[in-house]
Formats: sequence, C-alpha cells, structure tokens
Amino acid sequence: MNDRENRRTKVDEDRTEGSMKQTGGRLKEGAGKIVGDEKMKREGEAEQSEGKIQNAWGGAKDKAREVTGGDDRNER
Repeated sequence: MNDRENRRTKVDEDRTEGSMKQTGGRLKEGAGKIVGDEKMKREGEAEQSEGKIQNAWGGAKDKAREVTGGDDRNER
C-alpha cells in the first residue's frame, strides 16, 4: 500500500472516539429506560449528541486532509 492509500484508510481519532461515545450513550440511555432512571437516560442522550458532534468534526478534518493532501493528525 502506498502512502496515499495508507492516508485514506486512516480515520481521525475524533471519529473513533465520537463513535464510541455514541455507543456508550445508547447503552446508558437503554439502561436508564430499563431501570426507570430518567437522569441516566438523559445523560445517555447527551453522550450520543456529543459523540455525533465529535464524529462529524473528525469527518470534517478527514475531508480537509483529503482535499489538501495533508496528514497532520497529531494536531487537534
């Protein structure tokens, strides 16, 4: 795999972390529903929203790198 292909296969850390937050939020929201804990449910919903935003930010950074040909993943 050449350097250009290698850059395309990597995703920004924010995308990965955002996806994990979304998954954790869904689990927390579901647990809150099961046990009847409204606070836990709302926290899960908030974590999902935060994860979506973080994932979108990572996607935007990936797209910017793709367009510019840059690979400055260490900068946040």
